Amino acid sequence: MKELLKEKLEKQFTTVQFEVIEQFDELTLKFDKSAIVNVCAFLKDEDGLKFNLCEDVTAIDWATRKNRFTIVYHIFSMENKFRLCLKVDVDESECSVESVSSIWKAANWAEREAYDMYGITFLNHPDLRRMYMPEDFEYHPLRKEFPLMGIPGTLPLPKK
Repeated sequence: MKELLKEKLEKQFTTVQFEVIEQFDELTLKFDKSAIVNVCAFLKDEDGLKFNLCEDVTAIDWATRKNRFTIVYHIFSMENKFRLCLKVDVDESECSVESVSSIWKAANWAEREAYDMYGITFLNHPDLRRMYMPEDFEYHPLRKEFPLMGIPGTLPLPKK
Protein backbone atom coordinates (compact mmCIF):
# COMPACT_ATOMS: atom_id res chain seq x y z
CA MET A 1 0.00 0.00 0.00
CA LYS A 2 2.84 2.40 0.83
CA GLU A 3 4.42 2.08 -2.59
CA LEU A 4 1.07 2.44 -4.39
CA LEU A 5 0.31 5.56 -2.37
CA LYS A 6 3.69 7.17 -3.12
CA GLU A 7 3.41 6.31 -6.82
CA LYS A 8 -0.12 7.70 -7.23
CA LEU A 9 0.65 10.92 -5.35
CA GLU A 10 3.84 11.61 -7.31
CA LYS A 11 2.01 11.02 -10.58
CA GLN A 12 -1.01 13.20 -9.66
CA PHE A 13 0.83 16.04 -7.88
CA THR A 14 3.97 16.77 -9.87
CA THR A 15 4.47 20.22 -8.32
CA VAL A 16 3.89 19.20 -4.69
CA GLN A 17 6.96 18.21 -2.69
CA PHE A 18 6.04 15.32 -0.37
CA GLU A 19 8.23 14.43 2.57
CA VAL A 20 7.60 10.77 3.34
CA ILE A 21 8.27 9.68 6.90
CA GLU A 22 8.04 6.03 7.97
CA GLN A 23 8.20 5.56 11.70
CA PHE A 24 6.82 2.91 14.04
CA ASP A 25 5.38 1.06 11.03
CA GLU A 26 3.23 4.09 10.17
CA LEU A 27 3.37 6.37 7.15
CA THR A 28 3.30 10.17 7.37
CA LEU A 29 3.20 12.60 4.46
CA LYS A 30 4.30 16.18 5.02
CA PHE A 31 3.67 18.80 2.34
CA ASP A 32 2.75 22.44 1.74
CA LYS A 33 -0.58 23.59 3.16
CA SER A 34 -1.68 25.04 -0.19
CA ALA A 35 -2.27 21.50 -1.49
CA ILE A 36 -4.27 20.16 1.47
CA VAL A 37 -7.73 20.17 -0.12
CA ASN A 38 -6.60 18.71 -3.45
CA VAL A 39 -4.47 16.01 -1.82
CA CYS A 40 -7.24 15.04 0.62
CA ALA A 41 -9.89 14.89 -2.13
CA PHE A 42 -7.57 12.70 -4.20
CA LEU A 43 -6.83 10.38 -1.27
CA LYS A 44 -10.53 9.97 -0.58
CA ASP A 45 -11.73 9.43 -4.16
CA GLU A 46 -8.88 7.66 -5.93
CA ASP A 47 -9.48 4.00 -6.82
CA GLY A 48 -7.17 1.77 -4.84
CA LEU A 49 -6.75 4.32 -2.04
CA LYS A 50 -10.21 5.33 -0.74
CA PHE A 51 -9.25 7.10 2.47
CA ASN A 52 -12.89 7.56 3.41
CA LEU A 53 -12.54 8.29 7.13
CA CYS A 54 -10.99 11.32 8.79
CA GLU A 55 -10.28 10.12 12.31
CA ASP A 56 -8.84 13.32 13.73
CA VAL A 57 -7.50 16.77 12.97
CA THR A 58 -5.26 18.36 15.57
CA ALA A 59 -2.27 20.66 15.84
CA ILE A 60 1.16 20.95 17.41
CA ASP A 61 2.50 24.24 18.74
CA TRP A 62 6.28 24.23 18.31
CA ALA A 63 6.52 27.74 19.85
CA THR A 64 9.94 28.70 18.51
CA ARG A 65 9.96 27.34 14.96
CA LYS A 66 9.53 29.56 11.89
CA ASN A 67 6.38 27.63 11.00
CA ARG A 68 5.04 27.59 14.53
CA PHE A 69 2.14 25.15 14.06
CA THR A 70 1.82 21.78 12.39
CA ILE A 71 -1.71 20.64 11.50
CA VAL A 72 -2.00 16.85 11.76
CA TYR A 73 -4.68 14.83 9.94
CA HIS A 74 -5.22 11.16 10.77
CA ILE A 75 -7.09 9.42 7.96
CA PHE A 76 -8.03 5.80 7.36
CA SER A 77 -8.89 3.65 4.34
CA MET A 78 -11.49 1.12 5.45
CA GLU A 79 -11.19 -0.67 2.12
CA ASN A 80 -7.43 -1.20 2.56
CA LYS A 81 -7.32 -1.15 6.37
CA PHE A 82 -4.53 1.39 6.17
CA ARG A 83 -3.94 4.45 8.34
CA LEU A 84 -2.15 7.55 7.06
CA CYS A 85 -0.99 10.71 8.77
CA LEU A 86 -0.84 14.02 6.88
CA LYS A 87 1.03 17.07 8.16
CA VAL A 88 1.13 20.68 6.98
CA ASP A 89 2.96 23.58 8.59
CA VAL A 90 1.36 26.94 9.35
CA ASP A 91 3.18 30.14 10.20
CA GLU A 92 1.94 32.16 13.17
CA SER A 93 1.62 35.36 11.12
CA GLU A 94 -0.73 33.65 8.67
CA CYS A 95 -2.38 31.20 11.04
CA SER A 96 -4.79 29.58 8.59
CA VAL A 97 -5.31 26.59 6.34
CA GLU A 98 -8.16 25.47 4.08
CA SER A 99 -10.82 23.32 5.74
CA VAL A 100 -11.18 19.68 4.69
CA SER A 101 -14.69 19.43 6.14
CA SER A 102 -16.10 19.54 2.59
CA ILE A 103 -14.25 16.27 1.94
CA TRP A 104 -14.83 14.55 5.28
CA LYS A 105 -17.78 15.77 7.37
CA ALA A 106 -16.06 14.29 10.46
CA ALA A 107 -13.34 16.96 10.16
CA ASN A 108 -15.86 19.66 11.11
CA TRP A 109 -15.68 19.23 14.89
CA ALA A 110 -11.97 18.50 14.99
CA GLU A 111 -11.20 21.66 13.02
CA ARG A 112 -13.41 23.67 15.36
CA GLU A 113 -11.53 22.24 18.32
CA ALA A 114 -8.15 23.15 16.79
CA TYR A 115 -9.49 26.64 16.10
CA ASP A 116 -10.69 27.01 19.68
CA MET A 117 -7.61 25.60 21.39
CA TYR A 118 -4.82 26.84 19.04
CA GLY A 119 -6.37 29.79 17.19
CA ILE A 120 -5.79 28.25 13.76
CA THR A 121 -8.37 29.45 11.23
CA PHE A 122 -9.79 26.84 8.86
CA LEU A 123 -10.79 28.78 5.76
CA ASN A 124 -14.16 27.93 4.17
CA HIS A 125 -15.25 25.97 7.22
CA PRO A 126 -19.08 25.87 7.36
CA ASP A 127 -19.39 26.81 11.05
CA LEU A 128 -16.08 27.93 12.53
CA ARG A 129 -16.76 29.01 16.10
CA ARG A 130 -15.44 28.12 19.51
CA MET A 131 -16.48 24.87 21.17
CA TYR A 132 -15.15 25.04 24.72
CA MET A 133 -14.19 28.64 25.38
CA PRO A 134 -16.59 31.60 25.27
CA GLU A 135 -16.66 33.40 21.90
CA ASP A 136 -15.20 36.56 23.43
CA PHE A 137 -12.32 34.71 25.17
CA GLU A 138 -9.22 36.11 23.47
CA TYR A 139 -6.80 33.30 24.38
CA HIS A 140 -6.15 29.79 23.06
CA PRO A 141 -5.43 27.32 25.90
CA LEU A 142 -3.21 24.85 24.01
CA ARG A 143 -0.75 27.48 22.81
CA LYS A 144 2.62 27.34 24.54
CA GLU A 145 2.35 30.88 25.93
CA PHE A 146 -0.91 30.14 27.76
CA PRO A 147 -0.22 30.14 31.53
CA LEU A 148 -0.61 26.75 33.22
CA MET A 149 -2.92 28.23 35.84
CA GLY A 150 -4.96 30.11 33.24
CA ILE A 151 -5.43 33.83 32.81
CA PRO A 152 -6.20 35.31 36.25
CA GLY A 153 -9.70 36.75 36.44
CA THR A 154 -10.93 35.54 33.04
CA LEU A 155 -12.69 32.32 33.93
CA PRO A 156 -13.46 31.08 37.43
CA LEU A 157 -11.57 27.98 38.53
CA PRO A 158 -13.64 25.08 39.89
CA LYS A 159 -14.15 25.09 43.64
CA LYS A 160 -12.41 22.34 45.61
